[in-house]
Amino acid sequence: MKEFILSDVNQMRKWAAEFAKELSAPVVVALHGDLGMGKSEIARTIIQTLRGADTVVPSPTFTIVQSYDGISHFDLYRLTDASELVEVGLPYAMESDITLIEWPEIAADMLPNNTIHVFITEYENGRKVVIK
Repeated sequence: MKEFILSDVNQMRKWAAEFAKELSAPVVVALHGDLGMGKSEIARTIIQTLRGADTVVPSPTFTIVQSYDGISHFDLYRLTDASELVEVGLPYAMESDITLIEWPEIAADMLPNNTIHVFITEYENGRKVVIK
């Protein structure tokens, strides 16, 4: 377990960029945290670090998944049944991609044992990031 205290969004981006450099496919990163904790910002920074700073990274809240040449970014917030995970391609992405998952709780039974869990919580005026 590793813990990081990040005082602002710039520190979060810097941390996420360094974290991204440690990732290689296939790997699953489950991003846990309440609304507004920075899950999307972390995912965006990882994608832009690995695919270029000019990569446009919209939130997949409505599309459920966005793909970036070997990186799949899922937002499972709107899914209500675990059977939908196959329909949106989660098992296939996890086999070969760097798979970033926001709101991963609905997929808990499907996640591989070596999933990297990133927990983001409020801490003083910033965020605490815990990796398990």
